[in-house]
Amino acid sequence: MSTVTRSASASPMALNGIIDASLFPLKSTADVVNLFRRALTSGIEPDLTLLSIVVGYIELSLTTGEAASQAAAAAAAMTQTATGGSDVIMGNSVPFPVVTHELIAGLYKKFQTILSVVEKPKPHRQATREIIKKVSDVIWNSLIRSSYKDRAHLQNLYSYLSGNKLDCFGVALAVVAGCQLLGYKDVRLAISEDHAWVVFGQKRVETIEVTWHGKGSEDKRGQDIRPGIESGSWLYLGGLAVVCERGMEVAAICAALNISLTANSDCVEVAELQQQLLWLLYDLGHLKRYPMALGTLGELEEIHRTHGSITCEQLYREAIDSARTHYRNHHVYPYTYQGNYYNRLLKYRDAFAAWANAADVIRLYTYQCRDDEEIYKELLDIANELIPYVMKTESSGHSARSILRDAEVFANLLRFYDGICQWEEDSLTPILHIGWAKPLVNNITKFDYDIRSQVVIKLPEDLEAEQAQAAALEAKEAAAAAAAAAAAEALEGNNNTVVKKDEKTKSSELPTTLADLTAACGEKILNPDFLLQGGGQPFAEQKQQTTVGEADSTEPHNNNNNSNSNNNNHHNAEKEATKTTTTTASVTTSNGGSGSSTSGSGSNSIAIQLPVTSEASHQAGQTQTQTQTQTHIQNQSQHKEAKPEPEATAPDDYDPFEIMLKRPVIALYSQKMKGLKDLLLAEKLNTHAISLQVTAQSVASRKVRGVAEKQSAATISATITAIASSSTSSGTEGGVGGAAAGASLGASSPGGDSIAASRPKRTRRE
Repeated sequence: MSTVTRSASASPMALNGIIDASLFPLKSTADVVNLFRRALTSGIEPDLTLLSIVVGYIELSLTTGEAASQAAAAAAAMTQTATGGSDVIMGNSVPFPVVTHELIAGLYKKFQTILSVVEKPKPHRQATREIIKKVSDVIWNSLIRSSYKDRAHLQNLYSYLSGNKLDCFGVALAVVAGCQLLGYKDVRLAISEDHAWVVFGQKRVETIEVTWHGKGSEDKRGQDIRPGIESGSWLYLGGLAVVCERGMEVAAICAALNISLTANSDCVEVAELQQQLLWLLYDLGHLKRYPMALGTLGELEEIHRTHGSITCEQLYREAIDSARTHYRNHHVYPYTYQGNYYNRLLKYRDAFAAWANAADVIRLYTYQCRDDEEIYKELLDIANELIPYVMKTESSGHSARSILRDAEVFANLLRFYDGICQWEEDSLTPILHIGWAKPLVNNITKFDYDIRSQVVIKLPEDLEAEQAQAAALEAKEAAAAAAAAAAAEALEGNNNTVVKKDEKTKSSELPTTLADLTAACGEKILNPDFLLQGGGQPFAEQKQQTTVGEADSTEPHNNNNNSNSNNNNHHNAEKEATKTTTTTASVTTSNGGSGSSTSGSGSNSIAIQLPVTSEASHQAGQTQTQTQTQTHIQNQSQHKEAKPEPEATAPDDYDPFEIMLKRPVIALYSQKMKGLKDLLLAEKLNTHAISLQVTAQSVASRKVRGVAEKQSAATISATITAIASSSTSSGTEGGVGGAAAGASLGASSPGGDSIAASRPKRTRRE
């Protein structure tokens, strides 16, 4: 620890070329963290040039040079002698470099001299495109003429000022730091997941390229990034990149630190410095809108945990939440961070879900060969290395808890490839070549038919039809409710009185017989038996209608024997019915509707009429209670508009076992995966047809040839059908299931013949 006494109110920079000498020397990680804390918490905005030089000097001193080479050799010797160790060896014997004031001040003044050719702004003047382009030209022309895309430790200003070397991110950072040093306060750094540029202006909507990207050094400097956004490239994240404030720019400097010592070893001191600086920025709230920095901190915590309450898994989730909240879920790497973490913990179900979520994000873009190289390699590694290794590990032993017996894992696998296939659509370069197809087919064949068949695969057309049907049903219900409300208002208006809710409740509580008598008074002939003895129906005509209604409703549901027994026992049932009240009758109706097989909870008349079997008594009970209910509604609503009866709902598409098993439901959006729907669910997989469908050259049809997207998909389906049928006739494996699936594909692709006719059809032998 350093013993230098420093003032608590001292600020490390004033942006006037004068650096506080009392802040130096820096002899430990704690001293560097204190320097950053003072820069971030003082009233003056942090000086990006100073901070980048400091951490750059420490990084290069610990990872390059003679001392670092000796430490790398010692680490390699430990790797050879160690048994059962991890692949990444942490640690070296390089002492922490002392950062002196003379060193930092000299490099700082050198950077000011380089920028002296650029005019400084007048008071309250903002940067223009020409000024930023000029700063970029000054830095660009002073670099060594070579591409350092794949070189490490070239992302800081110390590398630039000591060796004139910078990578693409380093150039963008140098431009922003140079504009800050000149006094242009509105210039900010914008960072995507593999690129960086500059935003400026009062509202920070103006953008300008200041660096290159890719293996070549194409000069895009001075151009707007809008063409890249319109092309749909992942490189620009659809315009939803991280636009940094000053604190976030400091976070970008810290997140860009490279802790690698060699290909298989990391430097402990640099990792510790980066981890502590990121925690400082996390506590100050500068990482809330920076998903990549949260993911980097999560990886460092996974290697060596230093925080007591926040785990690396929580950091990965925070990165995902940040991408969803602030960037409309347009960032891919937060999901790959999480998926790789679960994969290392052998939580394969969670890993597959995270990788599928990453594919759901990449489907939002259109593949650009030169710009999307990094994310292509990331997804290729997942598809061809990680997933096959998991499948090989899980298939080595038979276990009931294996992911190969989990339909949700299979659904996530399909979702992962569906996102990649949709990413490929409308691209000028295909993605899924035979190197992708073979692992895909091998992964699918690991799942048995009983697992694959549990997945419910839907298409966007099916979802649209379901949404339209649900909307129509809601509209119908709303119209019925409105009609019922209008009828109620009209009935209330006949008496020219205002009916309160309490009065409505009281009137609804009247006995059903009295309600019938009141509703039909003056229109029906009263039944004398009912008036004198209290037996039978209150109205003679109602009695006849009930008898006829019972006979009519009984005929389609019961056989002749049940109907005859119903007629013979009608008088006995009528006597028993007079002993029950209308309240009991209403309860009987509800019990009969519940579908219980016992007759004790029903009416007594049902038990007397149909004593044959419990099933017959249940059917007759439902029939009679429905008849009584219909008669009651008919008599009660003679002056009202009849309410529309609810239509019989269609039986569920899925059996009760589906609900019990919780069958996963996914929707396939890419043309290739939609063509594979029937092939994937076939009992016997046609691997040749699946491989051909995946590698079909269907991309760029809409842009190059002007053919509609649906017609392009139909061409693929027709071609797959022809080859699948030819492979079936020649006796290839999987012919039975694949031919039936191919036939269904060909039948479900209208308009395919018009395009397929322009190409000569070839048989498999040709």
